[in-house]
Amino acid sequence: MEWQPDEQGLQQVLQLLKDSQSPDTATQRAVQEKLEQLNQFPDFNNYLIFVLTSLKSEDEPTRSLSGLILKNNVKAHYQNFPPNVADFIKRECLNNIGDPSPLIRATIGILITTIASKGELQTWPELLPQLCNLLNSDDYNTCEGSFGALQKICEDSSELLDSDALNRPLNIMIPKFLQFFKHCSPKIRSHAIACVNQFIIGRAQALMDNIDTFIESLFALAGDEDSEVRKNVCRALVMLLEVRIDRLIPHMHSIIQYMLQRTQDPDENVALEACEFWLTLAEQPICKEALSGHLVQLIPILVNGMKYSEIDIILLKGDVEEDEAVPDSEQDIKPRFHKSRTVTLQHEGGEDEEGEDIDEDEDDDDDTLSDWNLRKCSAAALDVLANVFREELLPHLLPLLKGLLFHPDWVIKESGILVLGAIAEGCMQGMVPYLPELIPHLIQCLCDKKALVRSIACWTLSRYAHWVVSQPPDAHLKPLMTELLKRILDGNKRVQEAACSAFATLEEEACTELVPYLSFILDTLVFAFGKYQHKNLLILYDAIGTLADSVGHHLNQPEYIEKLMPPLIAKWNELKDEDKDLFPLLECLSSVATALQSGFLPYCEPVYQRCVTLVQKTLAQAMMYSQQPDQYEAPDKDFMIVALDLLSGLAEGLGGHVDTLVARSNIMTLLFQCMQDTMPEVRQSSFALLGDLTKACFPHVKPCIAEFMPILGTNLNPEFISVCNNATWAIGEICMQMAISIGRLGYVCPQEVAPLLPQFIRPWCTSLRNIRDNEEKDSAFRGICMMIGVNPGGVVQDFIFFCDAVASWVNPKDDLRDMFCKILHGFKEQVGEENWQQFSEQFPPLLKERLAACYGV
Repeated sequence: MEWQPDEQGLQQVLQLLKDSQSPDTATQRAVQEKLEQLNQFPDFNNYLIFVLTSLKSEDEPTRSLSGLILKNNVKAHYQNFPPNVADFIKRECLNNIGDPSPLIRATIGILITTIASKGELQTWPELLPQLCNLLNSDDYNTCEGSFGALQKICEDSSELLDSDALNRPLNIMIPKFLQFFKHCSPKIRSHAIACVNQFIIGRAQALMDNIDTFIESLFALAGDEDSEVRKNVCRALVMLLEVRIDRLIPHMHSIIQYMLQRTQDPDENVALEACEFWLTLAEQPICKEALSGHLVQLIPILVNGMKYSEIDIILLKGDVEEDEAVPDSEQDIKPRFHKSRTVTLQHEGGEDEEGEDIDEDEDDDDDTLSDWNLRKCSAAALDVLANVFREELLPHLLPLLKGLLFHPDWVIKESGILVLGAIAEGCMQGMVPYLPELIPHLIQCLCDKKALVRSIACWTLSRYAHWVVSQPPDAHLKPLMTELLKRILDGNKRVQEAACSAFATLEEEACTELVPYLSFILDTLVFAFGKYQHKNLLILYDAIGTLADSVGHHLNQPEYIEKLMPPLIAKWNELKDEDKDLFPLLECLSSVATALQSGFLPYCEPVYQRCVTLVQKTLAQAMMYSQQPDQYEAPDKDFMIVALDLLSGLAEGLGGHVDTLVARSNIMTLLFQCMQDTMPEVRQSSFALLGDLTKACFPHVKPCIAEFMPILGTNLNPEFISVCNNATWAIGEICMQMAISIGRLGYVCPQEVAPLLPQFIRPWCTSLRNIRDNEEKDSAFRGICMMIGVNPGGVVQDFIFFCDAVASWVNPKDDLRDMFCKILHGFKEQVGEENWQQFSEQFPPLLKERLAACYGV
């Protein structure tokens, strides 16, 4: 007997559906409660499917809503549906997939794919054969509804469909879909391509077997009048370029001609899909050969696509010049991810640049349109092509650029400035002759009356910062800096943001060139503190942190500290421990502490204490969560990572001054836990801190070494390269301190330690050869020389290592040099001239030269 609804129950459900469309919050809450009650009745879901598929007297939005509530129930508790309810729902879906209403068909399609994704493709074996059969129906609605459902299933379950689990249904489905590329309805043609497209990237075998038919069918649709069909054809070709370029190469010339047309399609969605083609082609080895002859057509098309569309300008409030007093809405602020501290070893040649440059180039200027659009895609394509073709691009571009950059219409001028920024990386060499004329023009654009022109000028200038800094400072650096600082105080928030980011880039390039202007720079940045809304404050922290990294100890002047620290500390006191705004502020303070060194002393205590508290709170919350996950939330471990990194900054900046702070806290116990955390970034930052504390206050680390070393050892796993890097560095720092301790110990009581020389002399020498001349190295070497005096035999086996360690000194104090001389000459006399010759033959040439030059051996 088929299930039938009870009239009273049906009225209840309909009332619920009406109420749930009310905007009133109290009503919404009542609806939620009622839903939870009704979900206790197994056949509540029967009522929902009945309203969706059979209650034609109701309006469509209400019927669709009934289906969407059912979909949510399927998602949440399908496994608890009684079998007869589940079967009734499945039957009703398949019987009504051809409903005359497109909205109802689509809702049923969503319901089908939700049930299918609940593991039901296996237990609903008739689903795919039935849907494929229904495609042959003469009724348009049935065919379209079935195709809509199939498209959703292909999107959700493409991998499962291409597996043995279901007996490889694609062998039947793909040839079937390909037949429908010729269907008379554009909607059906579009579904058919979209279904096949789901299987390109995964290289489904059934598609690879039919690849030539597929490509021919796509070509046949090239001139389709329907924009959705054209969009899907473009999308297919872009993906085929990635996975089966071999099949496209014979037709490449005509494909490029087609894509040039489509990139100018009147429908922006089609143009965007087509524009992706150039981005993908640029990554292929054949790019240069395939595109060389077409640049003359392609470049103007891309440049034209880089203009703001009218809708962009409305969305970007392009006519609003002053908005700095308008508070930010919280959803404007993107989540930030803290990149945990990586120890970079400083070599004599200066800093080792980190290679993890995340390319945020095209994140240039339209953040609020973070949706990918034609402008961004065209700019990205021009950028990658500039990197492929380099200077060869310029003959096609320069004639256009002149007209754009000086155009009276601001929208066109703005696009020209974006073009100039996009090619900066790839075409830099070829652009150099024009820069002395262009940079002053761009600096003038910083004062344009249109905010969107001012903001793009900031970005483009930052792309040429490297060149600006390479010129005499008065030529461009000074005027650029002066104007950028004015833009940091612009009345428009977008300009403030662009100027702040550009200034941070300039700081990284200019480094100490900025020292003469520090006072002026700090005045501006501190003034911005009182002016900025929430989102831009976060970028301002970054500009201040980058400034500190760039000028280093030059920031440690009382007048600079008095300008900078009060506003930072005021923010620090304002923010609660749970506030995510602490991340950028802590990162900023970490850079400032490292730069100010002893200048940070007056502020270090509260900052240190709070960092320890943040680590402690996070560890405690993690512990509670692991014991009772249903009662407690998982902590945001970024708080702990950022705090560990700031502690590292303090240890690095304050050096020995951090001793008393460490002595009065339980940081070593907390560090022991952090070093064993499950999250790699936490371990990475804790090893960095361990290394910094080892350098700053080794006596506090020493008692923990026996516990710490095994943990460091287990983290020497190159799979987590940054963790491994930092653990290696921390081990090295500890070994160096141990070596120094051994040397000093030998200095104080050589008689007791000298007999053990053979046990440690080789690793001792290899550890200490790597540090620069300093007091610690001096005292350690004096100790070793004293011990060699007491037990010269102890060093004989490893004497070459001792020679190498001595040669690592650039200029030892005179009395230490004498000690070295005495030992070297003593050894030479002891073994005799002939043996010494043989011995010194083993020396690398450089070592030989140094010893001869410095010690005459």
